[in-house]
Amino acid sequence: MKMNCVYLYLLSPLHTGGTTQEGNLLGIARESHTNLPYIPSSTIRGRLRANENELIKRVKLFGPELKDTQNSEFVKQYEQATGKKITQLEQGDIWVGDASLLWFPVPSLSHGVIWISCPMLLQRWMRFNETGDNFPVDYSTNLSKTTVYLKDAILKADTLKEWKDWKNFIPQAPETKGIERVIVLPNQHCATLIQMSLWRQVKIKLDEHKSVDGGFRYEEAISPDTLMYFSWGITSQANGTAAQSTKDFEKLLADSNILQIGGQESLGRGFVQQWIPT
Repeated sequence: MKMNCVYLYLLSPLHTGGTTQEGNLLGIARESHTNLPYIPSSTIRGRLRANENELIKRVKLFGPELKDTQNSEFVKQYEQATGKKITQLEQGDIWVGDASLLWFPVPSLSHGVIWISCPMLLQRWMRFNETGDNFPVDYSTNLSKTTVYLKDAILKADTLKEWKDWKNFIPQAPETKGIERVIVLPNQHCATLIQMSLWRQVKIKLDEHKSVDGGFRYEEAISPDTLMYFSWGITSQANGTAAQSTKDFEKLLADSNILQIGGQESLGRGFVQQWIPT
């Protein structure tokens, strides 16, 4: 099975609801085994599905909804166009995976903003990309031999290791030109620093008189300028239609350069720029 890749560069904070809420903190979706933020595939798939305006293509790519199978006029058109029956349980031709972190921006008192990653995240990404055998070790960086002051950590110059081929581990595209300072941290340290650098916004509930109604809460979000990616491919359902469905899905992606994911569109949240690597 061929797996393709799509990159996401966050233009604004992105919140995808988690399964629990602890105290006054509204968390985000996290991987159960790493506790790192991610974007669920259902969220991405739903956004792309909504962006496809042609109903027949939408059903063909993502499968039908209940209202589609109850629309007798559409069912007739679909069966004439595709030559097959439509059922509520029919699977679409395209599968979409979860979006994973690749490079995460953290504030630095000495360098402004530095993007961090770790061996686990880079190895996960390498399954979709051939980058050679020069895999970076912990504390590999393209920064000069100088002490690095991060928001919640200090990396001494003698612990840093020169990393010459760092660009091979960043997809080269106009969207990623701003990623100029990078460090590979140990898995545990990277996860801790990401957790401490998440975007957090205080929200206060007001009543009809604009007075505080109850307490306040913190809402987490994945920070702007984060680089992520998700995988996609053709399902076994696409017998004889794989090539056309691939073209249709790639066109949908090309026409959806900017996506809004995770709600709060009126607040400018959740906007991402996406592209297919060439």
